[in-house]
Amino acid sequence: MSSIVQGFTKSLAMTILSEIGDKTFFAAAILAMRNPRRLVLSGCLAALIVMTILSVLVGWAAPNLLSRNWTHHITTILFLGFGLWSLKEAIFEEGESEELAEVEAQLDKDWKAKNGATKDSNKVDDAAKKHKRPFLSQFFSPILLQAFSITFFGEWGDKSQLATIGLAADENPFGVVLGGILGQALCTTAAVIGGKSLASQISEKVVGLSGGILFIVFGIQSFLSPVES
Repeated sequence: MSSIVQGFTKSLAMTILSEIGDKTFFAAAILAMRNPRRLVLSGCLAALIVMTILSVLVGWAAPNLLSRNWTHHITTILFLGFGLWSLKEAIFEEGESEELAEVEAQLDKDWKAKNGATKDSNKVDDAAKKHKRPFLSQFFSPILLQAFSITFFGEWGDKSQLATIGLAADENPFGVVLGGILGQALCTTAAVIGGKSLASQISEKVVGLSGGILFIVFGIQSFLSPVES
C-alpha cells in the first residue's frame, strides 16, 4: 500500500508542476474560450488519460526488457537531467508569455482558416443545427477531436511523458496512473474553466523553478534509494 501511495504522490506532484504553463495547458484554455467547454474538456482529458496509461505501460514493461538495476539508474539520470533542464529554462529564457503567445497564434491561424472554409456551409447547416444532436454523435464532434489531437500530439515525446515513463519504471505503476490522471484532470479543468485570463497570470518562471527542484529531489531520492530486486 505504501508503494502505491508513494507512486501516487510523486506522480501527482510531478504532473501538476509539469502541466501548468505547458503548451497543452494554454491550448485547452484558448480552445475553451471559443468552443463548448465540456467538449474541449472531454477531448483534452481523454487524450491525457490515454497518454498517461500508455506512458505507464511503457515504464512498467521497461524492467522486463532491461535489468531493474539499469532502469533504476536511467530513471535517476532522467529526473536529474529534467530538473537541470527545467531550471535552465526558468532562469535563462526570457519572455514568460512566449509559449502562450505561440499557442494562441497557431490556434488563431487554424481558427481563421476553419471559419473561412465553413462560412458558406454554415448557411446550409443552420436548419440541421436546430435539431438536437444524438448524445453519441458528440464523441465524433470536430471540436472534441481537435482538442484530443492537439493535446495528444502536443504531449507526445514531451518532458512530462518521458518523466512518467521513468517514474512508472521505478515506482508502483498503479499509483503512478492514479496520480497522473488526477493531476491531468486538475490542470485541464483549471485551464478550461479559468481560460486565457488564468493562463496569462501564471508565472512560467516560478512553475519552471518549482518543477526543476521537484525533479532534482526525485533524482536524489532515486539515487539514494536501493534497487528493488
